[in-house]
Amino acid sequence: MKPEIYLEQDGNVAELVLNRPAKLNTMTPDMFALLRELSQQIAQTPSIHAVILRGEGERAFCAGTDVNTLKEYEDFWAWRNRIDYVTQIRTIRQPVIAALRGWALGGGHELAVAADIRIAARSTVLGSPEVALGWVGAGGTSQFLPRLIGYGQTMRLLLSGQRVPAEEALRIGLVEEVVDDGQELVRARELARQIASYSPVATQATKAAVRAGMGNLDHGLQIENELMALCFAAGNDKAGAELFRGRKSS
Repeated sequence: MKPEIYLEQDGNVAELVLNRPAKLNTMTPDMFALLRELSQQIAQTPSIHAVILRGEGERAFCAGTDVNTLKEYEDFWAWRNRIDYVTQIRTIRQPVIAALRGWALGGGHELAVAADIRIAARSTVLGSPEVALGWVGAGGTSQFLPRLIGYGQTMRLLLSGQRVPAEEALRIGLVEEVVDDGQELVRARELARQIASYSPVATQATKAAVRAGMGNLDHGLQIENELMALCFAAGNDKAGAELFRGRKSS
């Protein structure tokens, strides 16, 4: 039986697979740690020249964090110092292609945005519903989305929590390609093989150069995380804080 996240390598292409389809590939703290381990393994494997990030099953790429696991944190401070699973994708030096199908919501949306290229099936629906829960996403959307789709579109999506279908995501620049369902992985593999055929020095240097020119992301990501912790600390959310309180009173 395969673990909840697993890594497969075919030639110079690796596939990093979220394997919790019955739960829409939602992420748990154990998966956070496993993703960190596998991301480090990828970054330290010279024979891997390109990476595909995907989810098992047809219903979801990833529907974010499993909110039922929030009670595993003692309080908001423990959550603040968690392993941020989206950051693990950003630590990968090699180009990362997200193959999307079904739901890509919350942290799943953030994982997609953390990739370098997004190939979406027509059934893909992306969105950041955190504002409706009383908090702010803490996986990078407030920093990366303006760089992908501009300030106005970012504010529309983050402040409304609106879900975006694949065709609209393509129109506003949130994904790079839309294909028929079942073809997203075919296309991602085709593109990954092309990238992997080039010098890894050139492709990794290109990625590093582009990201270096995107501004002070480290500072912005730190501020985003602090603001998310503040939302929990203020107790104005409708889900997370209640789970924290339930754990502390039990």
